[in-house]
Amino acid sequence: MAISTNYSGTTTTPSGGSTTGSTASASAITSDFETFLKMLTTQLQNQDPLNPIDSTDYAVQLATFSGVEQQMKTNSLLTDLGTQMGLIGLSELAGWVGSEVRAEVPVVFDGATPVTLSPKPATLADSLVLVVKNAAGTLVSREELPVGTDPYQWLGADAAGNPLPAGTYALTLESWNGDELIATTGIESYALVQEVQGTDTGTVLVLAGGATIPSSAVTALRKP
Repeated sequence: MAISTNYSGTTTTPSGGSTTGSTASASAITSDFETFLKMLTTQLQNQDPLNPIDSTDYAVQLATFSGVEQQMKTNSLLTDLGTQMGLIGLSELAGWVGSEVRAEVPVVFDGATPVTLSPKPATLADSLVLVVKNAAGTLVSREELPVGTDPYQWLGADAAGNPLPAGTYALTLESWNGDELIATTGIESYALVQEVQGTDTGTVLVLAGGATIPSSAVTALRKP
């Protein structure tokens, strides 16, 4: 026989199991131990005298509820700890503001200052081509690069060698072996860090031009 209580949305069975009718009800039960005790008292008062509930069932209910309550407190403490760790991360990265970080991000070109690129050609590549597209996705340049991993100064020119206007450009690297294209990859570049922010997903860096990257995406750091 199911025993109905005054708590909306929840019924308790003779075996001690309970069914919650809504997320709000479940949240109220797990956050208010006094409410649970009132429900348990009501259950005791309204049990069938010809078929009383075993005291062990009550102990199980109490132990289960206590475990859930402790788990919720633990989760809350872990959340607070994560927030504190995030603040520590912010303070540690504050020194990066004003420095240049290397990462695979769109290049913000000011129209004059060369941008340092760090190519990583595919194995067996015997020639490299830098492909440049503007913010609209239009191809504006294909430029041959020396084969190797040495830093390369991109001057910001179009296919005819004319200076490109200031703006954001997407750069990719084509690795060729003879006439065969063996890989097309992104290419890392240096960008100025303007701000460090803490978010729900971790610490991010705001770069010149507005791009944001996680701090874990940075592969090198230098002073401009």
